[in-house]
Amino acid sequence: MIHTLYQLHGGEDAVVEQQLELLKQQYTVEVLYFQNQGGYKGALQFLSAIWNRSVAKKIQQKIKEFQPDVVHVHNWHFATGPLLFRMIHGLGIPIVHTVHNYRLLCPSAILLHKGQLFTDSLQQRFPWSAVRLKVYRSSAMQTFWLAFVVWFHKQIGTWKKIDSYICLTPFSVMIFQQSNFGILSNRFAVKPNFTRVPIILSENEREKHFLFIGRLSEEKGIATLLAAFKESPFVLKIGGDGPFKEQVINATNQFSNITYLGNLSNLEVTDELQKTQALISPSVCYEGMPMTILEAFSTGTPVIASNLGAMTSMILNESNGFLFESGNVNDLKGTILKFDRLSLSEKKQMGKNAFDNYQTAYSPELQLRYFDTIYNTVLKNNND
Repeated sequence: MIHTLYQLHGGEDAVVEQQLELLKQQYTVEVLYFQNQGGYKGALQFLSAIWNRSVAKKIQQKIKEFQPDVVHVHNWHFATGPLLFRMIHGLGIPIVHTVHNYRLLCPSAILLHKGQLFTDSLQQRFPWSAVRLKVYRSSAMQTFWLAFVVWFHKQIGTWKKIDSYICLTPFSVMIFQQSNFGILSNRFAVKPNFTRVPIILSENEREKHFLFIGRLSEEKGIATLLAAFKESPFVLKIGGDGPFKEQVINATNQFSNITYLGNLSNLEVTDELQKTQALISPSVCYEGMPMTILEAFSTGTPVIASNLGAMTSMILNESNGFLFESGNVNDLKGTILKFDRLSLSEKKQMGKNAFDNYQTAYSPELQLRYFDTIYNTVLKNNND
């Protein structure tokens, strides 16, 4: 397994750690981690991503020592680079690649620009619109270079050397198939993320407040969330960190019904999920598969989420939660009111439905079957 760690530990890093722990129950696994750097070191990594021979040689050496049957790649951006796919393919070993975002289709990675969905890149031969709009780090040069790295490797056939692309939802597969990426649908598999049931499940009655946990950033819909709870009779608690932290703190100073919990540990997240009556996930971008929603389901917590991307398949409206129109403050307000008007028994049933959904779709017990099917398929195809 190969993964490039982000500068700040995030959802993808957590997913890889969970999968590694699980896979070791059934497979012999070696993992190679690379680390994205900041400053001038990060700039050098970014520039060399197009053809990083030194990293490819390290991977080649490890493969020759370990002699794996399959190589599973997660994040390659940007300390690792796509050259690794060509090198592994040249060794005759099947490659599985989990795509956690849409970076292969657009430099934005999340198909969002200035709070609005941005899908121009999906049909362009080269994403010039993204470059002009500086969708990556507000820089035309960095956006161009990231786009060029992906485009260049498309031109020389690198992306066709991957045997199986794992997407987290059917929606993600649909986005790839509707784009000009050019990889046949039979190369795509769907495998959702998973999480474990907390060791201690509280039997206490839930409190009346609502909860948000996640990165405090534009794409997570923080502006919509705060606007919906300003001067609201309902109580909101927020956990997390990110560039919108100051806006969150300002809101807590102005409105007594909004509380900032700070950046929470895993245990604190579990504790807060078991206290709240519902989690709110107001993302304005196409999420891969938010781990906070899976964690909510594992604690029997209903979810109120925007009707975009993965959430439309995860949230069964009025069953394990509610969907509202993404970015629509009034619709979020109305949906919160609708949830509040449910009886206690209806809320408990919704929580039970959420936990049942977790058990039937997102539990660790199901995951090894997914991996068995995907790995055996690429092994079979490689041997034919």
